[in-house]
Amino acid sequence: MNLFNLRRPQPSLNLMAAESAPSIHDGRQSRACLMPSVERAAQVFVRGQGSWLWDSESRAYLDFTQGGAVNSLGHSPAVLIKAMADQAQSLINPGAGFYNRGMLSLAARLCDSTGSDQVHFLNTGAEANEGAIKLARKWGQLHRGGAHQIITATHSCHGRSFGAMSASGSSNFENRFEPQLPGFIHVPFNDLPALHAAVDAQTVAIMLEPVQSDAGVIPATGHYLKGVERLCRELGILLILDEVQTGMGRCGTLLAEQSYGVRADIVTLGKGLGGGVPLAAVLARGKACCLEPGELGGTHHGNALMTAAGGAVLEALLEKGFLQQVRDTGQYMREGLARLANSYAQGELRGQGLFWGLTLSDDSAQAVVKAALYEGLLISAPQADCLRFTPALCVSKGNIDEMLLRLARTFARVRTAQLQCRRI
Repeated sequence: MNLFNLRRPQPSLNLMAAESAPSIHDGRQSRACLMPSVERAAQVFVRGQGSWLWDSESRAYLDFTQGGAVNSLGHSPAVLIKAMADQAQSLINPGAGFYNRGMLSLAARLCDSTGSDQVHFLNTGAEANEGAIKLARKWGQLHRGGAHQIITATHSCHGRSFGAMSASGSSNFENRFEPQLPGFIHVPFNDLPALHAAVDAQTVAIMLEPVQSDAGVIPATGHYLKGVERLCRELGILLILDEVQTGMGRCGTLLAEQSYGVRADIVTLGKGLGGGVPLAAVLARGKACCLEPGELGGTHHGNALMTAAGGAVLEALLEKGFLQQVRDTGQYMREGLARLANSYAQGELRGQGLFWGLTLSDDSAQAVVKAALYEGLLISAPQADCLRFTPALCVSKGNIDEMLLRLARTFARVRTAQLQCRRI
């Protein structure tokens, strides 16, 4: 295994970014055919296994992003490969107007393991949040005199469709240039008085992320989330938890709400549910189960291939000891990151399970991400002063040790480059 040559001279930040890019001479023209919807590194990845990725020049990278927490079991896990291969040989998509065994099996297993009553499958987390919004407003028409307003938190991110972006309280690039749909009120996160003040007769639901990922991995406090649940019960409105990022074991429990001891009326899932393939879900409980045929359609929703993948992921997560292992390795990773942050005079460490954000002492997060790529380490930066770590839920302590080693070298490189720039 080529684990990347780490014995290199100390370069500038620009040189690191340039040298980390592979010299691919046959892909530049094809790249121009892609719309520039996101910024991408120059590497073209061709193979993955567990916590490792290999590019087209056979360089290995330790992946602590996993597609933004999508690959819950890592790259190309055997259980997912087998489930999808077996399913593809028999049935892929009979159509949204028909049942299939994977759909029925996963629905029953999800409802049983999460204490939900009904589930609707979709393709993406944004679609799931759109579905939750529609479901809540349908409930408002039936049970709250047509109330339709949904209170969300500032700096939240619920997806990139029009409805999901309108629900989001962030200042993302997309939000600045897209029209905002009416019916959403944004209040500060972890601020119960602000929530109380915002609720009126037109409020149908409060929609929150248990951990605000794009804001810099900011968890809700226990006092806050329990207070929100209590407020919803007292006023007879719905609680929606966006667990697209935090669900499916990411925070050490199957749903993050379980670690907080709260229970939402509607929960959305995505990302890790499919283990790397497009699969999302809206879970509804009790009075929120009011969907009627035709109100949440979709050609691929709940197809046999994707639900077979989701079934394999859920079965793995529910194996005895798996979630305890997530909590144990998460604690191990937290302790290692805390030591490293202290050694390099970095900032606060926030998160749960295997979902961590590390604030930096300055706005150098993008420079750190580029330098880490040079070191063969993949991490992300949700904010200019924050790094985010979302490894595979089955990551080993050995992989965590290797990540910490590479991150330490990354910090050293960035510090050296910054000193060189100051001298110039």
